[in-house]
Amino acid sequence: MNTLSTDSLSEKILIVDDDPSLLRLLNIRLNTAGYQVESATSAKMALGILKSFDAQLVISDLRMEGMDGMVLFEQIRKQHPNMPVIIMTAHGTIPDAINATKMGVFSFLTKPFESKILLDTVEQAIRLQPQPMNVMNSKENEYLWRKAIISRSAIMETLLQQTKQVACSDFSLLIHSQSGTGKELLAQAIHQVSARKNKPFTAINCAAIPEQLLESELFGHIKGAFTGAEKNHIGLFQATDGGTLFLDEIGDMPMSFQVKLLRALQEKEVRPLGSTQAIKTDVRIISATHKNLQQAIIDKSFREDLYYRLNVVELELPPLVKRREDIPLLAQYFLNQVTKNTQTETNTTIKGFSQEAMEVLISAPWPGNIRQLQNVVEQSVALSTESLISETLVSNALRDKKSHLPSFQQARDQFERDYLAKLLKLTAGNVSKAAKIAQRNRTEFYKLLKRHHLNAEAFRES
Repeated sequence: MNTLSTDSLSEKILIVDDDPSLLRLLNIRLNTAGYQVESATSAKMALGILKSFDAQLVISDLRMEGMDGMVLFEQIRKQHPNMPVIIMTAHGTIPDAINATKMGVFSFLTKPFESKILLDTVEQAIRLQPQPMNVMNSKENEYLWRKAIISRSAIMETLLQQTKQVACSDFSLLIHSQSGTGKELLAQAIHQVSARKNKPFTAINCAAIPEQLLESELFGHIKGAFTGAEKNHIGLFQATDGGTLFLDEIGDMPMSFQVKLLRALQEKEVRPLGSTQAIKTDVRIISATHKNLQQAIIDKSFREDLYYRLNVVELELPPLVKRREDIPLLAQYFLNQVTKNTQTETNTTIKGFSQEAMEVLISAPWPGNIRQLQNVVEQSVALSTESLISETLVSNALRDKKSHLPSFQQARDQFERDYLAKLLKLTAGNVSKAAKIAQRNRTEFYKLLKRHHLNAEAFRES
């Protein structure tokens, strides 16, 4: 996967026509509009130019001697599958246009056309379609560390430059962003560009592990430390020695464990459960959260001293709506991934999105961010019977509440609340009995009820 640089703000266009006078006219119109333009008088010549000219759009005549525009399009699609192509013809018919667009041609223009129509179509093609990247051609190795982050937006480019700068240090980093934006991908990129890249990268979701297991998972335990500890267990701090430990959803870490983590970070050592021997560790900590930790400090749910230990440098990962220019790239990537691993019932080869469908994707609100976009693309592919995904399929997937899956923490909270309510109903509101069934002491059980705003009195039989 590639990322786009903002070094060159002028898009490159290749125009192909066997009429030299039309080529000159198009060249003038597009140059005046600020585009970099190369010209070819034949399809064969165009394919040769594309080997060295990093075009982001091809505009080709349909009827040419030798290889015509549609054959040229098929050759371009094989070599540059994401490149948009606009077909021009003086012999255009409605069936030609329908056939061309079904095959994946971006647009079909009938000559003569007005300059405004041409420029509007060109602007849409470049805005709505994923583009090849300029910088990767000459400096591919330089960008390998960020290859998993698909972007061409200025806001992400700025973030990635900041990321590279701070990754070279050994400071603890805090990534703040909404759910579904790709926090772990950014953490992996930091690891890959750091001096620790040849050592382990380990990720753990602090919200997904029960409090009583979190200490064992991070610090380890020795045999017999607790019931069920049948052998020694190496914690993630030891297993990641020399590398990077990513603590996701750090804001959901229990207060009782926060002081233990703080000590481990300050002393650079851990003590496995049941052991009296401390073990030195060398890990770089990257943490992430969707919560406002400064507000959590005020609310007494997060330790201020731990916050400053973790947040030496903070990186803000933007939501998808602030990087809409990345949506075509991401949608095409997810489409390629899905079609590579699945096959539709009609055996239709899905090549992309219709212009209208892509416009819907770009303008959607995306509360679930990139995770939701991936789900919408997968659902649209599963139901598509055409070579281009339609606006209707995308709109239906966006309206489907299932396309925005809850976060793991949201799902766990809902399960926990339902479980507590069932216990109270089963025991007719008897907290002692409910706590015993749940294998929790009364104090802890009351805290759980308070957290989920459940009143035992409401479940007692009158």
